[in-house]
Amino acid sequence: MNRTELSELIHNGENSGVDFKRDDLTPEKLAKVMAAFLNLEGGHVLLGVENDKSVSGLTKDIGKAEEWVMQVAGSNIQPAPIPFWETIDWGNGKIVGIISLPADAPDKPYKVKRGSAWVTQIRVGTTTRDATNEEEARLYMQAGHLQYDRKPVPGSSLDDLDLRRLGNYFRDVRRQACPEAGNRDAWTRLLINTELMYEDRGRAVPSAGGLLLFGLNPKRFLPQSGVSAVAYSGKVKDYGAKARASLRGPVVSLFSSPATGGRHEYPGLTPGFSDNSTAVEAGLIEQSLDFVRRNIEIKGSIDAGGRRQERWDYPLEAVREAIVNAIAHRDYTIAVMDIELSLYEDRLEIISPGRLPNTVTVEKMRAGYRASRNELIKEVLRDYRYVEATGLGVPRKIVEGMLTHNGTEPDLVEEDSRFLVRLWKEPKLA
Repeated sequence: MNRTELSELIHNGENSGVDFKRDDLTPEKLAKVMAAFLNLEGGHVLLGVENDKSVSGLTKDIGKAEEWVMQVAGSNIQPAPIPFWETIDWGNGKIVGIISLPADAPDKPYKVKRGSAWVTQIRVGTTTRDATNEEEARLYMQAGHLQYDRKPVPGSSLDDLDLRRLGNYFRDVRRQACPEAGNRDAWTRLLINTELMYEDRGRAVPSAGGLLLFGLNPKRFLPQSGVSAVAYSGKVKDYGAKARASLRGPVVSLFSSPATGGRHEYPGLTPGFSDNSTAVEAGLIEQSLDFVRRNIEIKGSIDAGGRRQERWDYPLEAVREAIVNAIAHRDYTIAVMDIELSLYEDRLEIISPGRLPNTVTVEKMRAGYRASRNELIKEVLRDYRYVEATGLGVPRKIVEGMLTHNGTEPDLVEEDSRFLVRLWKEPKLA
């Protein structure tokens, strides 16, 4: 937003999408307005503008004001939104803070904290009030129209996406024509049409799925987008871990042919998207697999025909399937928490935040039930051949893979607000 646009908003006054506030209001009052905008069609909260349209400016330091706004959004609104914050110098030492909330926010209804309860807010004209039961029911119905990975991420832009990976995806994976790197308008149109970007209030911004899959730095906008990996020496968590890594970056790798000297080739492991491709710049999936590979053992033996056979502690196909499932199906509305990848002396565990999606059970997963919380992410990973079209990745690669490897049954456990996959290094003693 520029100064002219801000001036027009102020001149037109408060309405169903604009509210004037001082920055000394309580967190509860700010949260009410933000939640109401999210439940309607988005809008702007102008901090430092009076009800009579005069500009008083921020009283807080700009950095502290932004921190306060983000804290209110994260602590006083459920589910926590991602507001876009910017400031404009009004002159005479006065700064206006602008909180922009996206149109068509997908996680309706947004609720504000009131004591021990959470209450849905709606905007009617210039008034913010509690929603009636009927109004709240309609918001719940709207919530099914857009999954988290399709939601716009305010503050991000085309510059936050890796056009190398996107070119790799459209040209080499999907085998379709894609624009030249410098043709921003053509790229924007293509990404909007494929839901990797989203047009929000006249501004094209990446979707959450677009940033997770192809972002240059997804953590900047989505702090829950990484993998926390630890290798322990024993059977329990301790401070003396032998290896730790905070894995960051886009989900997918930048792929090339083996002829270019690509890395990340594993014996017996089918590479992503093409039998002749290798990952020359690892994405989050391949980074996670690399961490496992570095911290488990490979044992060699000679078979009856005199040929050397190598056996990892865990079948890499099963490990990668578990990693892919955690990334594709986790609940990204649970902010800040990364996926946990833990290696112990006797087992490997992968924990993804969030319970299983509605209608999904552990029994259904073992049978090959197909369901997705993040359909856009799943479809792109299917293009890369990380996800099976049949939905049989869990029963074939994880369950059968472990039984074939060492006769153990993997543990698939839903508990509290997380889902755990546990692979055993050796058969359990009777």
